[in-house]
Amino acid sequence: MVAMIVRRFIQLVFLLIGISFLVFSSMYIAPGDPAAMIGGPTATESDLEAIRENLGLNDPFITQYVSYISNVVQGDFGYSYQTRQPVFEAISVRFPNTIKLAIASMVVAIVIGIVAGLISALKHNSWLDVTSTTIALAGISIPNFWLGALLILVFAVNLQWLPVGGLSEPFYTAEGFKQLILPAITLGTGSAAMIARMARSSILEVVKADYVRTARAKGIKERNVIWIHTLKNAMIPVITVIGLNFGFLLGGTIITEKVFAINGVGRLMVDAIASRDFPMVQGSVLLVATLFVLVNLIVDITYTYVDPRIKYQ
Repeated sequence: MVAMIVRRFIQLVFLLIGISFLVFSSMYIAPGDPAAMIGGPTATESDLEAIRENLGLNDPFITQYVSYISNVVQGDFGYSYQTRQPVFEAISVRFPNTIKLAIASMVVAIVIGIVAGLISALKHNSWLDVTSTTIALAGISIPNFWLGALLILVFAVNLQWLPVGGLSEPFYTAEGFKQLILPAITLGTGSAAMIARMARSSILEVVKADYVRTARAKGIKERNVIWIHTLKNAMIPVITVIGLNFGFLLGGTIITEKVFAINGVGRLMVDAIASRDFPMVQGSVLLVATLFVLVNLIVDITYTYVDPRIKYQ
């Protein structure tokens, strides 16, 4: 297990280097002049040239990339072209909102997905199965921006039960919890549908296994057969989907943060792309990529606890 974790961390380093190279290359060839954005409309050509020289934009591509990576290794992600604020500081201020939204959405997705998948599998081919499957397909199909706007219209504007947007209060307070409900449902619906579909197919496969029939033949209570023998053994593919979806949720917060006016990393990334703020874009993407890989490492470790038969050599 320890050897596997060490190998994965080494792979993580090389993966992040590759991602940083792709992002840096994309920013390098993207249209737009950062010097013009920094200098403003009143800057002269000599002013723009001085800015480019100061930022190292006149250096060859490989020189710029090596310099950037060297600074990142030392914890320096550069400064925002737009606000002149350190990139790491800007991201760290907004990161708690993004991670709260992603975790809350994942909780919604797991609870709804596993419960719906379990009911659908145990009531196979019944009206409950058909209804659950239909809702799952609808959940995958509905765009986040449309669902978010609909929820705001119904529960915030018309019924006035929940706030329209924002995520300014701690999640453990009543107001903070209310602020999380609508964006978490909006972001978690698609993942809940995917988890429900995977849970349904996995449980249907497990309930036909010999050891489940044997457990029932021994007179074990049906509740124990479902929770101990069936659900636990059906969790491996479901955990895989949960891990992948959590990584996607971190990147998928962009639209939801825009719809609900949440000051998170996703919204910061969109604004940075629109303003050609290259250091901010690169830092945000590296953060999301790092979290994505770490979540999948946690998923691999979780496998061994759910199913002791799995051993990493």
